[in-house]
Amino acid sequence: MQNPIQTIQPNLHKQLTRNVNGVNYARYPIKTHVVAGGESVLNLIKKYVQPYLAAGDIIFISEKMVAITQNRSISIKDIKPSWLAEMAVKYTYKNPGGLGIATPWTMQMVIEEAGVPRFLLASLASAVGKLLGVRGMFYRVIGQRAKAIDGPIPHAMPPYNERVTLTPLHTNETAQEIKKQFGNEVVIIDANDLGVEVLGKSSGAIKDAWACAVFKDNPLGQGREQTPLCIVRQVT
Repeated sequence: MQNPIQTIQPNLHKQLTRNVNGVNYARYPIKTHVVAGGESVLNLIKKYVQPYLAAGDIIFISEKMVAITQNRSISIKDIKPSWLAEMAVKYTYKNPGGLGIATPWTMQMVIEEAGVPRFLLASLASAVGKLLGVRGMFYRVIGQRAKAIDGPIPHAMPPYNERVTLTPLHTNETAQEIKKQFGNEVVIIDANDLGVEVLGKSSGAIKDAWACAVFKDNPLGQGREQTPLCIVRQVT
């Protein structure tokens, strides 16, 4: 009889397995409904992930999904960009794969999360870095809560194509709560086609470098896949 998890296919243009340090890991993307603010992460895991779970599996969760359940996703209609945000956007790189913070609404939330003094310091560091040929100084200085903000992406699933999603809070505690309920280790991860960063995990035994290597190619996708959850399983 076929194991139910073997019916799960990778997202388009993604690979099901990835080799890290000589070990093969299957990354099973788990499709959900369009998650809304205020939903329970535990209930979502129980409904969509638990039926496939086995001992030793690690649950990877999109940081955006966690933030949404915490009501940290805001419609751009409710964000009033300041003159500082409008001006900063003019000097921000627009990545063709996604707008990043290069919208006035996202920039405004970056300013609010970081505070004006830190935002100005990060902007100054960015300007100096560019003169010296050093990229990424803005993100090094701005702080984690502002760094991981997701802006509106045209190809994202509605309504999140017109929303700014802030960084989730209490990510380690959330991961630990899920592990307590289901018994599996948990990683809350910010993965996109430009990079990967661990924002929370259920145990220090999980190394950030390993988790980022497993998710380096972003198996969850970045558009309308509706797969904010993933089961990572070692395979032969």
